Amino acid sequence: VQRHVRRVRDRQPTAVGQSKRAEPTPEKVNWLTWEEAMVLNEDEPRKIILDVYTDWCGWCKRMEQNTFQQPDISRYLNENFYPVKLDAEFRGELEYRGKAYKYVKSGQRGYHELAAELLRGRLSFPTVVFLDEEQNIIQSIVGYKTPQQFEQIASYFASDQYKVTPWSVYQQHFKSMISE
Repeated sequence: VQRHVRRVRDRQPTAVGQSKRAEPTPEKVNWLTWEEAMVLNEDEPRKIILDVYTDWCGWCKRMEQNTFQQPDISRYLNENFYPVKLDAEFRGELEYRGKAYKYVKSGQRGYHELAAELLRGRLSFPTVVFLDEEQNIIQSIVGYKTPQQFEQIASYFASDQYKVTPWSVYQQHFKSMISE
């Protein structure tokens, strides 16, 4: 099934919980394929967030249900990033920075070379990877995160605070916008 990719009009980060829409409505993350995000990023550069997962990972499923489906989180991701789901065991070929990456069989399973590249060889799931507008790795965050934990992390990168404010300082002054 081919997904329709919607264009994003306003690239300014908003606080989690603050929608640019007149009426808040429940949303789901508009997950894109790697290829869709790369095409959109050429026309309108923005940060990319990758959810690197596997089908057998229980914590990945829990993060999908509890964190990414939280309406304020999903809205925030749609408005401030190109969100991509990347199956670490994807068997197709993907291109990143002019290089082709493919699936590598390893024992009973295997892994995708792009997942290994983005995770710097540490294949642990779930892992969320933040890329800047030029597709450089900003940071990878390993492990399950609650919506409240994830809100802090996503807003830190979306607002470019990671460039000027140490994480420990940002955490101390952060005010959650998640509606309970």
